[in-house]
Amino acid sequence: MKNLLTEEIKKALDALEVTDVEIEVTKPALAENGDFSTNIAMKLARILKKNPMLIAEEIVSKIDNPSIKNIEIKAPGFINFFVSKDYLLENINKVLDEKERYGSSNIGNGQKINIEFVSANPTGILHLGNARGGAYGDSLARIMKFCGFDVTSEYYINDLGSQITNLGLSIIARYKEICGLPSEMPENGYYGKEIIAIAQKLYDEHKDTYLDKDLDYFKKLGTEEMVGHIFDDLKEYRIEYDVKTSEKALSEKYDLKEVVNILNKNGYTYEKDGATWFKCSALFDDKDHVLIKEDGNATYFLPDIAYHMDKINRGFDKMIDIFGADHHGYVARLKSSVKALGNDPEKLEVKLLQLVRLVENGEVVKMSKRTGKSVTLKELIDEVGVNAARYYFSKYSLDTQMDFDLGLAKSKSNENPVFYVSYAYARICSILKGQENVKKCEKYIAIKDDTSYNVLEKVYEFPEVVKTAATKELPHLITNYVYELASLFHLYYAKNRVLTDDEEETLENLNLIKCVKQTLFNALDLIGVIPPEQM
Repeated sequence: MKNLLTEEIKKALDALEVTDVEIEVTKPALAENGDFSTNIAMKLARILKKNPMLIAEEIVSKIDNPSIKNIEIKAPGFINFFVSKDYLLENINKVLDEKERYGSSNIGNGQKINIEFVSANPTGILHLGNARGGAYGDSLARIMKFCGFDVTSEYYINDLGSQITNLGLSIIARYKEICGLPSEMPENGYYGKEIIAIAQKLYDEHKDTYLDKDLDYFKKLGTEEMVGHIFDDLKEYRIEYDVKTSEKALSEKYDLKEVVNILNKNGYTYEKDGATWFKCSALFDDKDHVLIKEDGNATYFLPDIAYHMDKINRGFDKMIDIFGADHHGYVARLKSSVKALGNDPEKLEVKLLQLVRLVENGEVVKMSKRTGKSVTLKELIDEVGVNAARYYFSKYSLDTQMDFDLGLAKSKSNENPVFYVSYAYARICSILKGQENVKKCEKYIAIKDDTSYNVLEKVYEFPEVVKTAATKELPHLITNYVYELASLFHLYYAKNRVLTDDEEETLENLNLIKCVKQTLFNALDLIGVIPPEQM
């Protein structure tokens, strides 16, 4: 309907010989101001040097469409449209026909997108920041795929470097301790219970017979065990990746010296104090950074440059990296490296997720009651469930700090948005039990009240909301939409009897709630929430 009205206004402007002006059609806040409204007359006032009320009258005089029941002009120049509701009723069968594809589109046109998220070092268990980044990255991947983008979700496994050496040394120290031998943790060792568990498992299976294994064995063992834990937790969190890229494998694919040679050839390296520096201050950063240290070893930055070069070599049109807020200073140098390698820096977009505070009974929760350590993703899932975790982390824009209220997330009340939305879905499932195969209506003539139209209007908006969420990369728009749709359904249910004595009316009502159910399901699926069919 917005497109139809936009086209009608454009035709009117053409008749008035007005071109090259953006036409905005919006929904008024108040129903008395029509179904749709435009401010085009006021936009044209300065151009045409005329009173906007007069311009509005000229535009309205050129519009004649049977779908528009009435047009009103309101000061200082708004044009308000009252339209036939047929488009809402016709959309019921569209939803029922398209089913799980309702809301999808091809606006992405196969554009190749890489979304890298979480990518935590395999030296510890996933925490709340990883949970938020995971929910955002996976939801964005689902939404963009739904809109026709060719999306690859990716996890970068940091399985090289000093942190992996310290992981191996930490396991050795714990293994010796369990074997009853003196041991000392490395200076930057890892003290998590998961490290002790790896050492204990090794002892349970082999006693002290593996004391003669070298450091490489323990590094490999620790990495495999920790990566396994990470992906087990992510799978439970409903995240599965298209690609998992190993830093170690990447180091075998690319010679880091060759990467430095490319940067040098393009004029972006220099030698100082025995080290090789990247001249990113000539690009987007405010200072330069070391690539190769005095001892000849690469800094952690150089493999990251090679990794992004590899992404570009794989043909991605756009790379989206999701980092923690503590990586703020890393963004400029990474974009600089893309440019320095001879590529368009706009191909890389870095999103920084802000902090998460866990709150219970108004108090900030910093430590796990069970372990005394930071609360992990697994503990959060066990406490509130996957649906609540995915919903709440998808509820806020990534660039805002958020409080995760444990008590609210677990409560079975309408104040809990997860419960409120789930109850709407379960209520529909309950009504439809035994009615799943109800036939579609050729025409909808019994649906006439405002609550029905309001919920159908929200269903009708879904494809546009998804497109906006995909193009602006804002998954929280879907979460907000779901809540609004559930709210309108609850209002509809409070004022209408679905099952009535009138067979035709009942049939139309059943089809209406079926299309609401399908839309709720599709929207929730995009943010990784599986609604319950009964509560």
